[in-house]
Amino acid sequence: MPYGLKRFQKAEALDFITFSCFHRLPLLEASEPKGIFEVVLEETRAHHQARIYAYVLMPEHVHLLINEPPTILLAQLLKSLKQTTSRRLKGDREKFWTGSLLRSKHPW
Repeated sequence: MPYGLKRFQKAEALDFITFSCFHRLPLLEASEPKGIFEVVLEETRAHHQARIYAYVLMPEHVHLLINEPPTILLAQLLKSLKQTTSRRLKGDREKFWTGSLLRSKHPW
């Protein structure tokens, strides 16, 4: 992390998260991968008691409007979500998701 920046976790703020499929390939274009992602999203949300206010599944990326769960860090929840969906969806591919996230805090 760059020098001088402060990380605020457990602030009970909403986070807008965006993450992409590997090489921004349209791996979520078909209805089956979308359905699997939605099932895993609900399982992960319920397990970690997170609140997801909105989500958008695009063919090559995902947007989430989510709070920080009370039991774990948001980064751990996202890691769990991405690992589980990747295992179920990647097939013969090397990876399903990219390693990068775009995260922004909103004052809502």
